[in-house]
Amino acid sequence: MKQSMQDFFASINGKRIALIGMGRSHLPLIPLFTKYGATVIACDKRDEEALGEAAVQAKADGATLSLGEHYLDDLDVDIALRTPGMRFYCEELNALRDKGVEISSEMEIFFDICPCKIFAVTGSDGKTTTTTVISEMLKKQGYTVHIGGNIGKPLLPEIETIQKTDVCVVELSSFQLISMRQSPDVAVVTNLAPNHLDIHKDMQEYIEAKRNIVLYQNGKQKAVLNYDNEITRLFDMSCEGEVVFFSRRKKVRCGAYLDGDMIEYAEDGKIFDVLDIRDIKIPGMHNVENYMTAICAVWGFVSVENIQKVAREFGGVEHRAEFVRELSGVKYYNDSIASSPTRTASGTLSLYDFKIILIAGGYDKHLDYTELGSVICDKVKTVILMGATADKIETAIKASPKYAENNPVIIRVKDMAEAVEKARENAVSGDIVSMSPASASFDLYKDFDARGKHFKALVNAL
Repeated sequence: MKQSMQDFFASINGKRIALIGMGRSHLPLIPLFTKYGATVIACDKRDEEALGEAAVQAKADGATLSLGEHYLDDLDVDIALRTPGMRFYCEELNALRDKGVEISSEMEIFFDICPCKIFAVTGSDGKTTTTTVISEMLKKQGYTVHIGGNIGKPLLPEIETIQKTDVCVVELSSFQLISMRQSPDVAVVTNLAPNHLDIHKDMQEYIEAKRNIVLYQNGKQKAVLNYDNEITRLFDMSCEGEVVFFSRRKKVRCGAYLDGDMIEYAEDGKIFDVLDIRDIKIPGMHNVENYMTAICAVWGFVSVENIQKVAREFGGVEHRAEFVRELSGVKYYNDSIASSPTRTASGTLSLYDFKIILIAGGYDKHLDYTELGSVICDKVKTVILMGATADKIETAIKASPKYAENNPVIIRVKDMAEAVEKARENAVSGDIVSMSPASASFDLYKDFDARGKHFKALVNAL
């Protein structure tokens, strides 16, 4: 049930609010909540020395700190906001629930009190590019757009500046969605494949978390679903409002599809020519899908002319098949966002019609690398492996019927610096080197952004 911003802030006056996890989504909330009379307790398993500037800032903004191994023991609060990466059903949160503490999150509160239309995007792959393209299209049409969520910044700290005539475009992860009980005005699901099974108890929990993006919509709201993905196609059965599909393989009755090189849109029995895919500046068929998705989301809000302008002008998002530099005829690309096998297979490894040098491996999210092994045999001449998933990727490659001795060449390294050096040693003029890990970053880096920036710094230092 929606409530006004004024009613929410009045309701927290005198309340004790715990912010569990002192990351980028919570630190900006401390001055906001204290401004309206709440007592804020900033909680984190790390100690004050490890938190560094974050701890200093939290105290300066008026928070009390609860830190260390037992940071949630004996917590006396009315409301607790969990950080998105915290397991929703972990023992610590269950203990707080048993004490009558209201468990919420920054994004749940934002959805409850946001005064304007919300476009929200989720999926296993393509979320960030699709979210960004939607926001660019809406900006081109003249809307004031607020973009955030999983894409990089919290939106609740900006709530006082958001007007009813604005639009918000939000990327949502399964960790954010698992507790959501509000759905957006326009809900977008790019695709679904196994992911984050190190955090979710099983694939079904992951799917049900994603389903929340459409589950609470009303009849006046819209869902955009991938017809070519069996899981997302069946979300149709959970939708009360308008449903539009996008498809590369089928001419859908309502939504966007590919007819030759033309993205067409079907509505009320009429067909509209929208976008020649050769006009899309960012490469790859996965980005054609991202544009079909975005077109479905903004249809009725953005003109065809402005959709076409964005396609011709938008150069892509950092860490997504991002060109870094050319050295001695070798081109280096940063695809650090590829944190799953499907993302590497359908992204980087779909872009080139010749075999490339691939840097892969990282934190193990308990995903299946079998299919990626065969794709690597088809698309890669040298694969440089590191991190916790290196063994799984090498096993998948060698188990593929397409594998032959040294096809591809497999090199094992200890870290990114050695990976970049081995790539340079093995590359010849005309080669592509792409760092597309097919794995999360957490074994060696804080996040994919830190991993990508380190890779680019190493490449630029060659």
